[in-house]
Amino acid sequence: MNNAMERANLWLSEQYDVETRKSVQDLMNQDPAELEDAFYKDLEFGTGGMRGIMGVGTNRINKYTLGAATQGLANYLKLTFPEKEKSVAIAYDVRNNSESFARIVADILTGNDIKVYLFEGFRPTPELSFAVRNLNCDAGIVLTASHNPPEYNGYKVYWNDGGQIVPPQDEAIINEVNNVKASEIQFQGKEDLLQFLGKEMDQAFIQACVNQIGFTQKGKEEIKIVFTSIHGTSIAIIPDALKAAGFTNVHIVEEQAIPNGNFPTVKSPNPEEPAALKMAMDLADEIGADIVIGTDPDADRLGIAVRNFDGKLVLLNGNQTNTVLVDYLLQQRQNDGMDGTEFIGSTIVTSDIFFDLAEYYNVECKVGLTGFKWIADMIRKAEGKQTFIGGGEESFGFMVGDFVRDKDSVTSTLLACEIAANAKANDSSFYEELLHIYCKTQFYKEDLISITKKGKDGAAEISQMMAEFRQNPPKSFDGSKVVRLDDYQISVSKNLSSGEENSIDIPKSNVLIFYTEDGSKIAARPSGTEPKIKFYFSVKTNLDEISDFEIKEDELTAKIERLKIELN
Repeated sequence: MNNAMERANLWLSEQYDVETRKSVQDLMNQDPAELEDAFYKDLEFGTGGMRGIMGVGTNRINKYTLGAATQGLANYLKLTFPEKEKSVAIAYDVRNNSESFARIVADILTGNDIKVYLFEGFRPTPELSFAVRNLNCDAGIVLTASHNPPEYNGYKVYWNDGGQIVPPQDEAIINEVNNVKASEIQFQGKEDLLQFLGKEMDQAFIQACVNQIGFTQKGKEEIKIVFTSIHGTSIAIIPDALKAAGFTNVHIVEEQAIPNGNFPTVKSPNPEEPAALKMAMDLADEIGADIVIGTDPDADRLGIAVRNFDGKLVLLNGNQTNTVLVDYLLQQRQNDGMDGTEFIGSTIVTSDIFFDLAEYYNVECKVGLTGFKWIADMIRKAEGKQTFIGGGEESFGFMVGDFVRDKDSVTSTLLACEIAANAKANDSSFYEELLHIYCKTQFYKEDLISITKKGKDGAAEISQMMAEFRQNPPKSFDGSKVVRLDDYQISVSKNLSSGEENSIDIPKSNVLIFYTEDGSKIAARPSGTEPKIKFYFSVKTNLDEISDFEIKEDELTAKIERLKIELN
């Protein structure tokens, strides 16, 4: 508690405004436990930037933590581009305080003589990535906490290629941030360096999205789509994008079309959660829709439901959706003629079906850590040498082409709807296309368990769990011997049969992945953006005939349940 109290006492100095000082004093007097959590550490940049609960404190999102981050970024930009006029694009989502935080951030940058392009209202995260590239900015910032609960907000930094910052920029910026004193933050902005972005940028972004997916016009007027923004930013763009792409039979969940940072109609605005899409699925059943699409608050991720052979709506997981999207893109590329430079992108906890698809189409599959900044990094490193087709991660994110360098629900929505329309026009369906892919590769089934451990004690518990896995790794899972262990913290892949060790050429991360003799894959990873530890399960089998799907699925489901029980 002493360290937290020392930090809190600093926030009582006159470097901080009257309202902040009063809030800190109130915590000291009334809520020592909250004071401890608010000040026991500094917010850190994780896989998705800086994200946390809003409030006073070094471990909270507020004008001073955002201010230090932005002043540190400004200092880094000055060092990196000393001779040029610097510019930064800023977007924000619908969350409580996002707009005011965005204005604070904009003022700090203009106060540092950096030109700012600020969106005039909430916009999807992928549009920010597009704007950075479109305007030739040196960096970009999004104020968002993605799908976190309403009390959260966050801050993501993008580099001049439109991708989130990675080494060495991230570490260098963090060093600058850590050296910023509150008194050094330039809160007083310069209006002449501020320019607002509106409809003109929206239209350029929408047209670029449409250009990525215009493979066919078949069935676009017949396919019936239900869309929900779940109170988030995508309502500003996706309906117009669908219309521009030729989809006319679109039905919006009106109750969830109202932007609201409290997300009043859902427990969580996360399209990974079935409950988040319930209203959309109810509407789809009422009108007989073919496909349901819902996006998270900052519109970088999407959830999809489609009809199975019995006509029942089925929620797809991120791996299943991405399998269909990447297969379709590869089919189209194959039809146009491959030139041998193509590659797709994935992550270490995403389904290994991506490797099977890469082998089937004779392209490379590059793999990175969790987080789309690593897929953007692949594209950056391959610029001018290889062609990125598409890529995704299991947590409902996908990217089409490289015009946007972050996961993009807008273009992915258009692509999913095109696939559904084209399949229906050919007497198939999105669901049936997925099963055809399983037949030509293998049938993979995945599941995920997230365990929430909040606060300082929770962080210690998660750390202990990972330490226990390293000290006493399981020898087998479901009766199948563990044959390989990848430890990304020490960058070593160990063959447990031969003892042979190989280095992992991916940045270090606190992730363990176990591979078994029968092809199962079990991963453990503390989240970089939430107080959670996540366990990923992947099992597979051959699927010779679509008619065998239900039997095989039951077998794999039972296997995953046994793995969960074994892990307790």
